[in-house]
Amino acid sequence: MPNHIVTDFDADLGGLRHAIAEMGGIAEKMLADSTTALVRDDATLAQSVIESDSRLDALQRDVEERGILIIARRQPMAVDLRAIVSAMRIAGDLERAGDLAKNTAKRVLAMTGHTHPRRVVAGVRHMSELAARQLKDVLDAYVADDVEAAKVVWSRDGEIDALNNSLFRELLTYMMEDARSISFCAHLLFCAKNLERIGDHATNIAETVHYLVTGEALDGERPKDDRSSFAIIEAPAGVERA
Repeated sequence: MPNHIVTDFDADLGGLRHAIAEMGGIAEKMLADSTTALVRDDATLAQSVIESDSRLDALQRDVEERGILIIARRQPMAVDLRAIVSAMRIAGDLERAGDLAKNTAKRVLAMTGHTHPRRVVAGVRHMSELAARQLKDVLDAYVADDVEAAKVVWSRDGEIDALNNSLFRELLTYMMEDARSISFCAHLLFCAKNLERIGDHATNIAETVHYLVTGEALDGERPKDDRSSFAIIEAPAGVERA
């Protein structure tokens, strides 16, 4: 293959990685800002998160279109083909992570003016910190082609699930004790679920990094621990079951 073609091909692949890096930065900021907006009851910041999503969507479409064109023009094989397919997969996961952060921001707007149970909001913030760490670490693993770092992210997914289970029970207890808290707590339940799903997308990216570098899928069952769908809540003392 002539050198100028090789150089052009490398530039094409580098362009995909650059777009993924920009998407990662936007998704991380959307996650951080949506959580800050929730903690501070900041409608203005929440609105800016919502508006950021259009750039993330545009980049995701750009990565897909570039990837398809590169495959059509270059007919890559082996690791080069995996690099393109992996970039397209990761772009999809980052776009969904941004959507979930945007959904949290929309919940903030719906909750504006409501009283915030500080302990529960602190739990959601802790979940957000875990999800942000997962997202940052897996993007670093992608940049460095670091399989071991990707495996660490993959193995930590259960931490977010466990915290989501705990918050789920606590929020339902609040709702059973005080009917006036139902609306606010329901919104928080969705916020927590958004964070749990962002953790899942970070895990997806970890699996993609492993595939990119090794050409093989990660062995073993994903370490999921989300039991919120099966949680049994005991009625507080003095509250009868319906």
